[in-house]
Amino acid sequence: MKKIFLILLTLTITSCGVQSIPTAVNEVEATWAEVLNQYKRRTDLVPNLVETVKGYAKHEAETLNAVVTARSKASQVEISTNKIDNNTFKEYQKSQDSLTQALGKLMVVVEKYPDLKANTNFQALQVQLEGTENRIAIARRRYIESVKEFNNLISVFPTNLANMIFFHHEKKPQFSISEAETANPQVQF
Repeated sequence: MKKIFLILLTLTITSCGVQSIPTAVNEVEATWAEVLNQYKRRTDLVPNLVETVKGYAKHEAETLNAVVTARSKASQVEISTNKIDNNTFKEYQKSQDSLTQALGKLMVVVEKYPDLKANTNFQALQVQLEGTENRIAIARRRYIESVKEFNNLISVFPTNLANMIFFHHEKKPQFSISEAETANPQVQF
C-alpha cells in the first residue's frame, strides 16, 4: 500500500512538469527563432545602408569594409534551434557583437559628416537600422525571459523531478555582454 501511495504521489508531483517542460522548450525555440529572424533582417538591411554610405563617404572605406566583413561573418554563423549549446551560442554571439561594433563605428562616421547625415535616403535607412536594432533588443529580451522560465522549470522543485525522470534537459544559455560592449565609445574628429 505504501509503494502504491509513493508511486501515485511521485506521479502527481512530476506530472506538474510533464506538459510545462515541453511547452517551455517550444517557447525557447520560438523566441530563439525570432532572435534569428531579427538578426537576418539586420544582415539584409546592412548592405543597402553600406551602399548608400559608400556613395557619400568614399574616404571612410576602412569603416565600411569593417561593416561588410562583420556582416559577412555574422551571416555565416548559424545555430539550429534544437542545438543551442554554450559553445555555438558564444560563437554566434561573438559574430553578432563584431557586427554591432562595426555598425557603431559606422554611426560615428555619420556624426562626423553632416552632408551624409542630411541625405534623405541615408536617413530612411538609418531609421530602418535603428528600428532593427530595437527589434533585436526586444527579441533578445523575450528569449532571455523564455530561457529563464525554462531553466526554472528544469531546475526548481517539483518540475525538476519530471525533467530528471522524463526529459533530461540541460539549462539553455543566456546572452551576456562582452567586454567590448561595456567600454565607452570613442568619438574622434
